[in-house]
Parts: sequence; structure tokens; C-alpha cells
Amino acid sequence: MLSRNEIKLIQSLKQKKFRDLHRRFIAEGSKLVMELADSPFRIVTVYALAGWIREHEENLQEKKIPFSEVTEQEMERITALSSPSPALALAEVPELGTLPVSPLQDLVLALDDIRDPGNLGTIIRVADWFGIRCIVCSSQTVDLFNPKVIQATMGSVARVRVEYCNLPEFLSSLDPGTKIYGTFMEGENIYEKKLEPKGILLIGNEAAGISADAAACVTDRISIPSYGGEKADHAESLNAAVATAVVCAEFRRR
Repeated sequence: MLSRNEIKLIQSLKQKKFRDLHRRFIAEGSKLVMELADSPFRIVTVYALAGWIREHEENLQEKKIPFSEVTEQEMERITALSSPSPALALAEVPELGTLPVSPLQDLVLALDDIRDPGNLGTIIRVADWFGIRCIVCSSQTVDLFNPKVIQATMGSVARVRVEYCNLPEFLSSLDPGTKIYGTFMEGENIYEKKLEPKGILLIGNEAAGISADAAACVTDRISIPSYGGEKADHAESLNAAVATAVVCAEFRRR
């Protein structure tokens, strides 16, 4: 049975200030909880329904992960989802690593002020799919441990390193030979441009695009062409996560 203090703590973690204060975050869903169980993240406790515990108890005990049985009514009180899942993990917010990263060794994603939690989570999942193991975010980008971000990663948060920094300073500090590809409406057609297999892929804010300070560091401006006819006859732009997937796919295809 959940105590009043446990319920209060878990509910508070929907807000960043309390995640920062307690150094805890929540992850919900059977697949996501078990992905975290197999990752470097430290799970403090798993709260789950009786049936889920029966199915996964041996695995949890083998990994020495504490768990607590809760009722459906209790799960409804602590969930951040519209429909409660059978399992919720309370995990530690780790100390994030330190830059620098090595864009001369592989592709690195850089996110300039991504604000939508679903977009960030999906971008992390996209990076995981295309084997991109590091994402560098501007300090204004939505918090990695926002429940909606964690949910949207579908477990990929366990495999992709995410860092936060002053993005223009980071970009300007890179070796002079580093290619920094920025996505712009007026950039060169990505399907016609010569692309290097390593470097930075810079994705801008959902509404404003890449900021002026970050844009000043870009070495190559690229664009995803529209095939919808005249400008008035097609969408104004692509969703940030969709654009990231298209760009990553083309770089990996090459």
C-alpha cells in the first residue's frame, strides 16, 4: 500500500523543480520500465499491479530492483498518463556527463530550443534507431526527465546520451574541420548535396527554427525539399521530430 508521502512525492515529479530537488523521475509502462531495468539508470522502486509483479518478479529480484504492489486505484493517483499503465518506475536522475563530444568520430545531433516534450522524446528514439549515441541540447530545450519526454522515448533514453549546454558556445568551440549541418527552409537540397558521414546535425526550434547565434556556427545549410507543389498547396514546414528522422535517414543512407 502506498503511503501518503510516496503519493505526494511521485505526483510532485511531474514538475521540473521537484525533479531537480529530489533527483528523481518517473517512467511508466511495462516495456519502458524493463528497458530502464537493463540500463545504467538506477531504479529506486517499481510500483506495479499484482499481475505485472507475478510476471516480472523473478527478473526484478535478479536485478535487485525493489518493487511494491499497488492497486489500480493507487496507480490512478500516481500516473502521469491519461490511462494508467500496470507499472511505474521511480528512478534516480543521474549526473549528466561532461562535454566535449566527438563529432569528428560520428554523427551528433544538436537541438536548438526544442520545447515540445513529445518532439524531444521522439528525436531521442529516432537517434537510437539510426545509431546516433549523443544529443547535445541547448539549455532552453525541454527537460529530458519530463514524464512526457521519457514516455515518448519508448526506452531509447537508456541508450542515447543527452547533454545540455550553451549551444552556440559549444558549436563555436569545435575543431575547425567539424562539419555543422543546419536545417533551414532555404538550405541546399539534402538529396543533392554532398554529405559527410560525420559531424553535427543541428535541428531548430519548432516555430522559430535555428537561433541566430547557433546559425552563425553552421558550415552547411541543408533543406528537405517539399514535393507538394506550389508553396500555397503544401504544409508550411515539417514537425521537428519528423525532420530529424528524414535528415538522419539520408545521412545514414549515404
